Amino acid sequence: MAQQLSAREILDKLVGFQTVSRDSNLDLIDWVETYLKGFGVEATRVYNAEGTKAALYANVGPMVEGGIVFSGHTDVVPVDGQDWATDPFAVTEKDGKLYGRGTCDMKGFDAIALAAVPLAVKRGVKRPLQIALSYDEEVGCTGAPPMIDEMVMHLPRAEAAIIGEPTTMQVVSGHKGGAGYAIHVKGFEVHSSIMHEGVNAIMEAAKIIDWGNQQNAANRAKIPGPLDAVFNPPWTTLHTGQISGGTAHNITAGDCYFGVDFRCVPGENLAAWEGSLLDKIAEIETVMKAIRPTSAITAKKRFQIPALVPEADGAAERLARRLTGDNATHVVSYGTEAGQFQERGYSAVVCGPGDIAQAHQADEFITVAEFEAGQRFADKVVDYLCK
Repeated sequence: MAQQLSAREILDKLVGFQTVSRDSNLDLIDWVETYLKGFGVEATRVYNAEGTKAALYANVGPMVEGGIVFSGHTDVVPVDGQDWATDPFAVTEKDGKLYGRGTCDMKGFDAIALAAVPLAVKRGVKRPLQIALSYDEEVGCTGAPPMIDEMVMHLPRAEAAIIGEPTTMQVVSGHKGGAGYAIHVKGFEVHSSIMHEGVNAIMEAAKIIDWGNQQNAANRAKIPGPLDAVFNPPWTTLHTGQISGGTAHNITAGDCYFGVDFRCVPGENLAAWEGSLLDKIAEIETVMKAIRPTSAITAKKRFQIPALVPEADGAAERLARRLTGDNATHVVSYGTEAGQFQERGYSAVVCGPGDIAQAHQADEFITVAEFEAGQRFADKVVDYLCK
């Protein structure tokens, strides 16, 4: 049997792997797989198409239904351009805080989940603890769906999936859905003095972005429905955060690249919003082609995340409330794989240590108190599985 590591020791290991989403996570997966195997737990990998990244899932205990899934992601956001006071890829403990990239989002929970494995083995759980670690959560939760699909096929159905994103151990029963598009506007370059003979890709892109502004204003003015009113903000949002294009100020831009992301409240249809965007793009493209037939707009979907819809007396929420003592209603506007688990028939909830306000920041941290609260929660889950 392998040497049992504390959650804190596992956190040191996990943070040391530089699993920024643009890079491979296989070194971390190798380590996790070896660690689990040391306790007699076989893990299964689910690779991406290129074979450069993998998700991992495992069943700890008997192959029977009624277990609990601990789900987390292994990727982290970049540290480029951030002014860190400590090494971002080493855990530094100071003033009751654990600093390092991913300590909060969400290698802290991953470490807690992995530390629960030998406990589950030693205590002889009667229903399984299932571990699910995905990749590319930070770029649209794209690594979780293939993993969950395999879990559905090969593992006994769990009673609940607990997604350990940082919620300060509050029980989050709902979150918005999301979708993101990478858009390329291909124009036609001419001298700006005769701009009417060309197609300015940037100015055409601006029409799409302004359409997004108009939708935001209209959504904000609506009276939110009962499902939406608890969100902040209680409406669907459209967002563009980056844009690039053009070669010179006196040339109509030949190309423009930007993105449009949706965060959709559960009471609205995400697919309908996507359709509206594509209709607007087609409308603008028609006018462009009338000037220069070679001009075009392409929109490539980067990700889609279903909303987590609050469940009436859901098993996951009921268990999490009982173990944490939190009986308030909480929802968030960010997306997680909870909606993807729910979409595949699992009862799901988001509940994990740390404050989302620290995620993605320079000098990201989780407090020692929060980390320990997460460990107590995991210990209670293992006790629950022993009954």
